[in-house]
Amino acid sequence: MSPASTVASISVDARTPVPSPEIPSLPPADSRLTPGGPGYRRMSLALFLAGVATFALLYSTQALLPLISGEFGVAAGEASWTVAAATGGLALFVLPMSALSERFGRRNVMTASLVVAVAVGLLVPFAPSIGALVALRALQGAALAGLPASATAYLAEEVRPKALVTAIGLFVAGNSVGGMSGRVITGWVAQEWGWRIAVGVIGVVAVGCAVAFRLLLPAPRHFEAGSLRPRVLVSAVRDHLSSPLLRRLYAIGALFMTVFGGVYTVIGYRLTAAPFSLPQGIVGSIFLVYLVGTVSASTAGRLVGRLGRRGALYTAGGTTAAGLLLSLAPSLPLVLLGLVLITAGFFAGHAVASSAVGKTATRGRAQATALYQSSYYIGSSAGSTVGALAFHSGGWPGTVGVGLLAVLGVVAITALGTLAARTAARREAVPAH
Repeated sequence: MSPASTVASISVDARTPVPSPEIPSLPPADSRLTPGGPGYRRMSLALFLAGVATFALLYSTQALLPLISGEFGVAAGEASWTVAAATGGLALFVLPMSALSERFGRRNVMTASLVVAVAVGLLVPFAPSIGALVALRALQGAALAGLPASATAYLAEEVRPKALVTAIGLFVAGNSVGGMSGRVITGWVAQEWGWRIAVGVIGVVAVGCAVAFRLLLPAPRHFEAGSLRPRVLVSAVRDHLSSPLLRRLYAIGALFMTVFGGVYTVIGYRLTAAPFSLPQGIVGSIFLVYLVGTVSASTAGRLVGRLGRRGALYTAGGTTAAGLLLSLAPSLPLVLLGLVLITAGFFAGHAVASSAVGKTATRGRAQATALYQSSYYIGSSAGSTVGALAFHSGGWPGTVGVGLLAVLGVVAITALGTLAARTAARREAVPAH
C-alpha cells in the first residue's frame, strides 16, 4: 500500500512533553532492541509470559462451559457470558488503560494490570452464582486491559522497526500458548476435581508468570511520558479513526476474533455431545492445536515478506474459511484438522493486522493499538455470544455460518484496501499539470 494510504501524516501527537517517570532522557533511536542484541531475549521472554498469563486468565472458563452450565443449570448462551464478560471488560477499558500507560509507563501499567487480574482470578473459584461469576470475570477482563495495548506500544518503542513484526509475533505466540495451556490444564483438572479447582490452578500459574514478567522485562529507554488530559486523548483517537487504513485494520481484527471466539466457545459443547461424547479432559486437550497458532503467529513476518500485508491477510482468511468448512464433517479427525486450519489462519491474521497498526501509527501509538485491541475483543465478545446463540438454534452449522460471514468480511475489507492502493498508485503516476 502506498504511503498516501497510511497514517504517517497524522498531525496531532497524543503526547505533550513532561518529565518521564521512568527515564531521565532518551537514548538514540538506534539503541533500540534487535534480535541477538542485549536485552532482546529477556524482553521476548517477559512479554511471552505476559501473553501466557493474559490469555490463560481471560479464557479460563471457556473449556469449562459445559460444567458451568451443569452446576448452575443454565444454557450455553448464558454460560458463554463468563467468557464474553471478560473480553467485553477488556474491550471497554483498553483505551483508558492505554492513556494511563502514556503517562505512567508501559511497564508499570502492565505490572499493575497483571497484579489485579491475578488477585481477581484467585477469587473466581468461590463465585456463589452465575451472576457473581460473570461479574468477577468482567472485572478480571477490565484489569487485563492494561496488557495488550501497552505491550504492543512498548515493543513499537523499544524494538527496531525491522524486527517489530517478529517481536509482536512472539507476544501473540505467548497468547496462543496461554490460551492452549489454560484450556488443557483446566480440562484435565476439572475432570478430576471440578471447574472451581481448575480455574484456581490457572490463577496460581498466572501468579508465577506475573512475577517472572516483572523481573525479566527491561526498563523502557525510549518512552516519553504523555498527558492525561481528555482533550489530548480524544484528539488522538479522532485522528486514528480518521485513517481509512487503521479503520480497516481494526475491523479485520474484530472479524478474525469473531470467528475464533465463536468456534472455541462452542466446540466443547459439540465434542461432549453425540456422536463424539468425549470426556472433559480430552476436550481440554483439543486446545493443543493452539501450538499451531504459536507457529503461525511467530512466522507472520516471513509471510508478509513473501506476500505483502494484504496477501498475508487473504491467505489467513482463506485458511480460516477452509477450516470452518472442514469442521462440519461428522469425523473427529476432520474436525481436528479444521480446528488446526482455523487456529493457524486466525493467529497469522491477528499478528499481521496488529503489527501493521503499530507500524502505521507513528504518534499516539498506545491509543492506536488500544483501539485495535478494543475492536479485537469486541469481536471476541460478539463471537462468543452470537456463536453460542447460533449453536443453540442451528447446531454447529449455525456457528460455522457466523464464522464464514466474518471471514467474508475480512476478505471484502482487504479487497477495499487493495483497490485503494491501486487508485492511489494511479494518481501518483499521473503527471501534474
